Amino acid sequence: MEPFWRRDKEFYSTLLKITIPIALQNLISASLNMVDTIMIGQLGESEIAAVGLANELFFLLNLFLFGICSGTGIFVAQFWGKGDIKNIRRVLGLSIICGLGVAGVFSFLAMGLPRQVLGIYTKDLGVIELGSSYLVIVGLSYAMTAITYAYSFGLRNTAQPKIPMLLSAIAVLTNAVFNYILIFGKLGFPAMGVEGAAIATVLARALELILVLLVVYRYDLPVAARFRDMVDISAGFARKFFHTALPVIFNEGLWALGMTAYSVIYARMGTGVVAAVNIAGTVERMAMVFFMGMSHACAFMVGNAIGGGDEEKAVTYAKKLAIVGPATAVLGGLVVIGFSGRILSMFRVSDVVYHDARKVLIAAALVMPVRTFNWINIVGVLRGGGDTRFSLKIDASAVWCIGVPVGYVCGLVLGLPIAFVYPMVIFSEQLFKGVLGVKRLVSGKWINNLSEQLL
Repeated sequence: MEPFWRRDKEFYSTLLKITIPIALQNLISASLNMVDTIMIGQLGESEIAAVGLANELFFLLNLFLFGICSGTGIFVAQFWGKGDIKNIRRVLGLSIICGLGVAGVFSFLAMGLPRQVLGIYTKDLGVIELGSSYLVIVGLSYAMTAITYAYSFGLRNTAQPKIPMLLSAIAVLTNAVFNYILIFGKLGFPAMGVEGAAIATVLARALELILVLLVVYRYDLPVAARFRDMVDISAGFARKFFHTALPVIFNEGLWALGMTAYSVIYARMGTGVVAAVNIAGTVERMAMVFFMGMSHACAFMVGNAIGGGDEEKAVTYAKKLAIVGPATAVLGGLVVIGFSGRILSMFRVSDVVYHDARKVLIAAALVMPVRTFNWINIVGVLRGGGDTRFSLKIDASAVWCIGVPVGYVCGLVLGLPIAFVYPMVIFSEQLFKGVLGVKRLVSGKWINNLSEQLL
């Protein structure tokens, strides 16, 4: 008899149809970040550090938006399993309202208090000045990003992942072209450096939002909600929704603040350390795009099965993905290690930064299978099954009780090098999440039919 993970053509067909477009979209975005870093890297290490730290604010916003859209995505996937378009559009409205509220706060911080924000991460006045000029401009893009995210996640969870992928590709290409023109002063434009990169980002985000809205409403897709559809929300509906969605938002928020704490620790270790971690992180995100896409596909497949009343199928999908994902990630990690030197050689940095970045990247590659399991289990299985409160407990405790204390003691108290600090942080955090996650997955307590509970 074949192992259970080798059977079921429907499973693999659905998995790839959802995973590949999402992975390609993430790859496109990660490639843009890498191109940004390479272009800005031609200006110097201070510029890399400045834009890297400035983008920590967007990284935080991104995680809050991811939490909001993941929370709403749980309901959208289950409502899609029932064919309930009316409630999908209600949930979309809640997603946009929450996203715009959060984006407004981050825009105020970026445009009104840029120096204070960057002062949290570094005391390097040159880096603060460069980063501030970037933040004041790029803050204009945050509200557009929030709306785009809401529609993109809605499309993904109604089996339309190719649309946001294609539109993201157009936006990324636009960003790359304007980056080249405005950073270096081509086609008659002045060389604007980091400010040029910020303007390019704003233009690309605006184009992406316009394209998403045009396609969604031109073809009357399931998320083509009219204003009255999105605000037709009773107090009871909102209360039940937030009971499940808020833990996901808090989860991403606490995790985001944990990532900020890591950034503060690395920044206090030196500007070169910030540059090394940002470079390695950019490459790592490119390597993880397929597995991130797989976790989103898992959430859709598990949630869709539960919403359709087939809990046995949801359990089968969860078990298969918990094995297939990490097994594939072993190969991904080996590829990253094998090509790490060639990839990092594209960046114009000192030998010290190059070697630190390579050691950080190798550590990330070694832990990739465990991280993949955690992504699939927490973002895919547990959230897809509506087990958002336990997901919050795993993520928050791993970062704040394990990762941040380890990073603080090793990096700032003992003064150990980043080549030691980063592996200690990532290995301890991911192994902790993996152990707790396996126990929860096996228990089966994560299955909740939210589409029934919300009505």
